[in-house]
Amino acid sequence: MSFEYTLLDSSDDFVRAVESTIELFKDAFRDVLVGRLTIENSLREEEHLIGTKFCYIDAEDNETDWYIESTVPQNTFQTDIAAKRRLVCCHVFRAMTRLTGNVPSEWGILVGVRPVKIARTYLEMGLSEEETITRLQTDYLMSANKATFITEVAIKERPFLVVEANHISIYIGIPFCPTHCLYCSFPSALLPKDHAQIESFLADLKREIMATAEMIKRYDLVVDTLYIGGGTPTSLSDEDFYNLLSFVREQIPLEAVKEFTVEAGRPDTITTKKIEAMCMHGVTRISLNPQTMQEKTLKRIGRNHTVRDIIEIFEQIRQSSIAVINMDIIIGLPGETVEDVRDTMAQIKRLAPDNITIHSLAIKRASPLKEKLIEYPLPSFGEAREMFRVAEEMAGEMGMKPYYLYRQRNIQGNLENVGYAKVGAESIYNIRMIEERQTIIGMGPSSTTKILFRDGKTFQNLLHPKNVAVYGEKLDEYLAERDRVFNDMAYKEE
Repeated sequence: MSFEYTLLDSSDDFVRAVESTIELFKDAFRDVLVGRLTIENSLREEEHLIGTKFCYIDAEDNETDWYIESTVPQNTFQTDIAAKRRLVCCHVFRAMTRLTGNVPSEWGILVGVRPVKIARTYLEMGLSEEETITRLQTDYLMSANKATFITEVAIKERPFLVVEANHISIYIGIPFCPTHCLYCSFPSALLPKDHAQIESFLADLKREIMATAEMIKRYDLVVDTLYIGGGTPTSLSDEDFYNLLSFVREQIPLEAVKEFTVEAGRPDTITTKKIEAMCMHGVTRISLNPQTMQEKTLKRIGRNHTVRDIIEIFEQIRQSSIAVINMDIIIGLPGETVEDVRDTMAQIKRLAPDNITIHSLAIKRASPLKEKLIEYPLPSFGEAREMFRVAEEMAGEMGMKPYYLYRQRNIQGNLENVGYAKVGAESIYNIRMIEERQTIIGMGPSSTTKILFRDGKTFQNLLHPKNVAVYGEKLDEYLAERDRVFNDMAYKEE
């Protein structure tokens, strides 16, 4: 018998919240969760109460009923839909915990991408660190460990989030990769064999860079950080890569830039000439992303390089003028064990990078892995959590501390992605991008421009098309809309 549930007489405000909470348990306890559950919410405005009635029928047709209620502050009962939705999620979480005898993760009801923002909001309301931790446990049913963790990260981020109104960051996306990794769902394309297609894309990108340079001048903007990502930017030829960096420096005023990152995820795409080009054009941070240091896994996920390639290119970059090297790993890759992760981290520890970002594998609909889960078995929830614990512990042994965090849907073990860094090597761009405290101009296919309004809280997102050809076709239309938003809503000229 499988598990089924029915939600009675509930508004749309609660449906998705209830569904997302139940899905947490269904994913974690699929083998033990059976029976039928009926859920009915009710509002008692005169008493400022929201209640949820549960009726559960188990596999033997035994019926159990119970009721959970919570108080909504009187002054916000009519208007605070979010508070009522959160309380219903807590009710459902408690009910599902009762049914399974366990919780799916330490995150409680949280499924959002940016949990640190909640901790920061409480701190900015004037709550102390201890009060914030307690409030997170009460409001979201998260563990003391996670509540403490995100509160400490929120405090760590504070100095990096003090941003002047006219200061911005820039992201430039290169949509090509040499191969398509098994787990990847990013809208990147294989590097075209026809160089004319690459030239066409670069011509469109340069047109956008020139328009952005003009806008920076018009609105007297100051560029704080620059991030060239993808895709794999270093999949471009030596000449195209050099010319792109030169064009960016010619067009974009980078005198005040505090951080210039290039994502160089594939060691087999990095050459001596590209390292020299990055040094010549002022790159201060490079992200070298092996994802694993296990030969068997590299082959399985579609990487055309070896562990030795990673080590050799790391050592070559370390001898250059690039000050900060980041390395990414992914927890939960198909076929890996806890000992594989321990070995990967031991090898990375010997290299001694300045940052390490620990990702938890997220199973995306668009990834090849989604269709091959039978062929490529993944670690259990418990195994994924132990892998993450080992990686975190060894990051700490390298003298690193967590400095930013985000989560994703369909993530292994219902875990998170955490950036660790040595003191002074934190990525400013990563913090400001995740915490949405600065305007970020995105250029290139599938990139997003986030325009922060003068109130310092409201954003408008402008999304580029994912398809490379459509990006070029729609570019003029996009640039016109971007100028309109800057002029009319965010950076209105006096």
